[in-house]
Amino acid sequence: MDLGFSKDQKMIQTSVREFLEMECPSDKVRELEEDEKGYDPEMWQMMAELGWMGIIFPEEYNGTEGDFIDLMIVIEEMGKRLLPSPFFSTVALCSLPLLEYGDSEQKEKFLPSIAAGEQIWTLALTESSATYRAPDIILNATLEGEEYLLSGTKVFVPYAHVADYLLVVAKDENGFSLFIVDAKTQGMKAEVIPTTAHDKQCEVTFDHVTVPTRNILGGAGRGWDIVNFILQRGTLLKCAEMVGGAQAALEITNDYARKRIQFDRPIGSFQAIQHKLADMFTDVEGLRYLVYEAAWGISSGSPSGLLISMAKARANEVYQRTCIESIRVHGAIGFTREQDIGLYHLRTKAWECALGDSSFHRERIATELERYQPPTLWSSDT
Repeated sequence: MDLGFSKDQKMIQTSVREFLEMECPSDKVRELEEDEKGYDPEMWQMMAELGWMGIIFPEEYNGTEGDFIDLMIVIEEMGKRLLPSPFFSTVALCSLPLLEYGDSEQKEKFLPSIAAGEQIWTLALTESSATYRAPDIILNATLEGEEYLLSGTKVFVPYAHVADYLLVVAKDENGFSLFIVDAKTQGMKAEVIPTTAHDKQCEVTFDHVTVPTRNILGGAGRGWDIVNFILQRGTLLKCAEMVGGAQAALEITNDYARKRIQFDRPIGSFQAIQHKLADMFTDVEGLRYLVYEAAWGISSGSPSGLLISMAKARANEVYQRTCIESIRVHGAIGFTREQDIGLYHLRTKAWECALGDSSFHRERIATELERYQPPTLWSSDT
């Protein structure tokens, strides 16, 4: 297993990093936090022209033929700059299942438009319980002729207020199905929920929203299989975003420790600060390689639910601890909005809950371990 990047992947990393350093400084992040849309449409189109939206699509859908690792690299760099954008909801949560489960008509209709930056998508999964478990899905889909009627409410749907399409998980006569819903359909309403992270989470209500049967993704009754697919890929990509955020927090703090003078010396020369920075570095690097190993498994066609849940449970802890220790190094000023480290700390709780909190993933780890068969160095015959 080689967890190093190829020459092409290093080029992707460098180009994304340079673009975001220029186009998404911290002042831009603050500006977009207060913006009604929550993203910059001009930057969105520039990202599309660079091929980011279609990075994992085949060439026939105007993609660049990349793989899962390429997408992970892009999202890690976005996490490092705290890019406010519907990229994650569109590409990580919706494009991947469309590519995997969509029929030829659905792929031809939607994927080229996504690659061109012409459509924003989002996933409507969680409800009032805010969990990722099938028994907690209440939104109902009733078949009437050649159409389904969707009724219910979804919460924490990212960027639903600007989305063109939603993937909606609903309970139907076959169990669960995933519906492609046009955001302009009558009876659907999206409202932004105020959050500390200013990350444009929405409550979406469905009042007898009509969806044609041809807009079921992957076939009726296969919804929860697709949800598990989304949770695996999306969770790991969220971990990559958190790695980027934790790395940025570490770099900001290291730089501050070099420049902040106390007792005629940089505070970074004090052993207590050095120990904090060393612990933070160890945490971030350990998390990075856990995430990379899990991503390698997905890219090679052998995803590990155990590794993915281990990565998310670990990322939840490391990102928050790194930001808290960074604020302690900064002192009281670290809690102010003027300091960039505060921007990262505000997102730790939001990203912890996204796609499963630590309790959810520890339960999954326990379940995986019950059926885990560790490799042995000898056979029963020896």
